[in-house]
Amino acid sequence: MFKELDPLLHSQLRLAIVSLLLSVDKADFVFIKEKTDATAGNLSVQIEKLSEAGYIEVDKFIDGKRPRTVCKITKKGVAAFDSYVKALQDYIGKK
Repeated sequence: MFKELDPLLHSQLRLAIVSLLLSVDKADFVFIKEKTDATAGNLSVQIEKLSEAGYIEVDKFIDGKRPRTVCKITKKGVAAFDSYVKALQDYIGKK
């Protein structure tokens, strides 16, 4: 029987965000936007969903005169990604 894929990570943009955050300590909104080629509005919504699930931490602050948003993956996010990858491996028959 196949494991259910995490619907939160099964979204292309949310999966890209989590994958990107796995490779860096933290990333700001502009960096994530550039790397994912997402619109600001869509990226904001997807970051909020990942944050609400506890997969990422979001720090919003003012840097000089400009607002900044910095994201970091959580232990829960890493575990969810690992489970997602293992479930995909089951689908393709690799263990």
